[in-house]
Amino acid sequence: MSHAITHPEWEEKMSEKILTCIRHELYFELRYLKPALSAFVFQKKEGLLTFATDGTYLYYSAEPLFRIFKKNAKFLDRVYLHSVLHCIFRHLWLRGRRDRRLWNLSCDIAVEMVVDSLEYSCVKRILSLIRGRVYDAFSAKEGRSAAVIYRWLNEQEEEKIQELAREFYTDDHRYWPAEDEETPSCIQAREKWGKTGRQAALEQKRSGREMSGGEELLDVWVQAAKRRRSYGDFLKKFAVFWEEPHLDLDEFDLGYYTYGLNLYGNLPLIEPLETREVNKIRELVIVLDTSYSTSKGLISGFLRETLSILSSREHFFDICSIRVLQCDNRVQKDVKISGREDMERLIAEMEICGGGGTDFRPAFSYVEALRKNGEMQRPGGLLYFTDGKGIYPEKKPDYKTAFLFLEEDEEAQTPPWAMRLKLEPEDWTHEYETGKGRIETYGDGVSGKR
Repeated sequence: MSHAITHPEWEEKMSEKILTCIRHELYFELRYLKPALSAFVFQKKEGLLTFATDGTYLYYSAEPLFRIFKKNAKFLDRVYLHSVLHCIFRHLWLRGRRDRRLWNLSCDIAVEMVVDSLEYSCVKRILSLIRGRVYDAFSAKEGRSAAVIYRWLNEQEEEKIQELAREFYTDDHRYWPAEDEETPSCIQAREKWGKTGRQAALEQKRSGREMSGGEELLDVWVQAAKRRRSYGDFLKKFAVFWEEPHLDLDEFDLGYYTYGLNLYGNLPLIEPLETREVNKIRELVIVLDTSYSTSKGLISGFLRETLSILSSREHFFDICSIRVLQCDNRVQKDVKISGREDMERLIAEMEICGGGGTDFRPAFSYVEALRKNGEMQRPGGLLYFTDGKGIYPEKKPDYKTAFLFLEEDEEAQTPPWAMRLKLEPEDWTHEYETGKGRIETYGDGVSGKR
C-alpha cells in the first residue's frame, strides 16, 4: 500500500521544488555563480518571514514561501542571491566587536548595492529614492564595503537608521555565528565560502564577457576578502606544537581501569592521558609603533584586541612569554607578560610612550640584545603594528615577522621576508578616536526581527 503523504511532507516537497526553481532561474543568468548558488542545503524552520542562513543551511518557512512565490516570485530570486552574497563576502564571520544591529544593516546595504547594480531580469527592480540616495553616498567601488558603510551608519541619526532598516531588510540574520564562535561547522563554512567566492570570481573572468557595474563591485569585494583575513586566524601562524596538561575523563574507559584494579590489586590496565598535544602560541613579541604619525587610540585598541585573542584558551597557553615593546625611533618601553593576569594588568594600566619618528630597526636590535643577555629565547614571532612609514631592517631575523597596517593608510614596501596584513580599525575595536570624535554604538533593537 502506498504511503499517504502528510501535509507537512507535502509542504516540504513543494518548498524544495520552489527553491530549486529559484536556484535554476539564477543559474540561467548568473552561470559563474553556480557553485555558490548550489552550496546551500535547504532546511525548514518555523517562524521565518524570509530566508536565513548560517553559511551551511538555507532556512525557510513554508507558508511565507508559498505566499511570496504566488505574489512576487522575483523577490525570492533576490533574497536567495542576497543570502548567497552575504556568504561570498563573508559577512557572517566578520562582525567582530561591531554593534550587531548596525553591522546587519551595513551588510544588507552592501549586498543590495550589488544586486541592484546587476543587469539581469531575474533580480532587476525599480530603484527607490531612498536607495538611490544611499548608493550615491558611496561613489568609489573600494568605498562600498560593509565596514565602510558601518562607519557611515555610525554618523547617522537614529530616525535615519530605522528608515534604512525598513528599506533594506531582506533576509534574517538570527543564525549568523556569534562573535567568538569557532565551532568546527562554523570554521568549515567560513573556509568553504572563501573558496567559493574566489571560484566565482575566476569563473566570471573565464567567461570572457564584459562585467556590469554590480559584477565589477562583486569582483572587487571578493578580491578584498581574499587579501583580508581574520586577525585571530592570522595569529595562528605563530602557533607551535606543544604538550599541555589535560585530563578528560570522558575519553577514558573506566571499565578497563577498574577491571585491572580488581584483578591485579593496584595495577590498572589503562590510565588516563594527563597531557595532550596542542597547536598554540607560546612566545611572541608585540611592537607598537608610537611615532607621531600613529593614532594613540588605535594603538590602544589594537593591543587590547590582540591580548584579548591571545588570552583565549584556543590560541594561547596558560604559561606564556610575551614582550610588548613601544617604539618610535627607539624602544621607549618594554613590558613582559607571563600569563593572563599580566595581560589584564597591562590593559588596565596601559600608557602610550613616544612621539618621534619611525625607525623599525631599534626594536629588532633590542630583541637580539635580550637574546644575547639570556633574557629571551628565540621568539615564536614578532608582530609590528604600524602605519608603514619608516626604515626597515635589511637583515632577515631567524623568527617569523609580520607588519600589521591600517587599511586607510598607504602601505610602504615591506621586506620580502616579512608577512604583512592590512587591518581595518573596526576589525578590532568598535570604539576608537577619529578626527570627528568618538564613534558611538547603538542598542540591539531593529525594525524587523534579526
